[in-house]
Amino acid sequence: MTSRPVIGISTFLTDAAWGRWETIRSALLPARYPELVREAGGIALMLPPDAPEHAAAVVSRLDGLVIAGGEDVDPALYGERPHPMTVACAPERDLWEAALIRAALAAGTPLLGICRGMQLLNVVCGGSLIQHLPDVVGEELSHVGAPGEYGRHPVRPVPGTLLADLLPEESLSVPTFHHQAVARLGEGLTVSAYAEDGTVEAVEGAGFTVGVQWHPEQGEDLRVARALVHATRLAPFTAPAEPVVVPAVPVVVPVGPVVPGTAASPSR
Repeated sequence: MTSRPVIGISTFLTDAAWGRWETIRSALLPARYPELVREAGGIALMLPPDAPEHAAAVVSRLDGLVIAGGEDVDPALYGERPHPMTVACAPERDLWEAALIRAALAAGTPLLGICRGMQLLNVVCGGSLIQHLPDVVGEELSHVGAPGEYGRHPVRPVPGTLLADLLPEESLSVPTFHHQAVARLGEGLTVSAYAEDGTVEAVEGAGFTVGVQWHPEQGEDLRVARALVHATRLAPFTAPAEPVVVPAVPVVVPVGPVVPGTAASPSR
């Protein structure tokens, strides 16, 4: 019997209530994340925020890594001040997940970033974010659902990318809930899917480094998650010659919607 690969999933750190406890600090994760990993053939291991210096040791014990969705990334990490609509309230999580991403990139560990996880991957690689999409692309295409619900909209994989190999259809409908997206593309990343309004919906890098702006755990399509699990069973990816470093003081550039065919230009 083939052993199942261990896939670490980053978690929330937040106040919660259950049973007799009205408020207790908790490490939480929506159940659909570990369910997605299990359904794709892996074993899910929750990774609550920890000291960033422990990230490399943690990643060395994993076969693969998922950076889950959640709160907005602190704009200070890409050299900007917060937009009035930005809600960045998870500094421990920002630092921990950024360290996990750097460790996974350095080790060649298969990595999947989901929603916020894709955005943080882009920031770690030196990119920036559009802090409120409606300011840039308008509201004709909704990237969020009703309160408490996920929306859906079509995305178009970019031919010739790994994602297009996994999702070969010209367009597919995905579950989505986000008001931010990629602006300046991070170094070493390629845009691998767009929304109809030009918003970047997926990125990828060396080995199996994939970020999707949507929420595959909220749908029935297991192809991306299964590809992550499959990647853990291949020969180890070659680690980059130089470690990926987050710029100490990121350069701030104007942001605008990403135009297909200009993957490295300022865009979302």
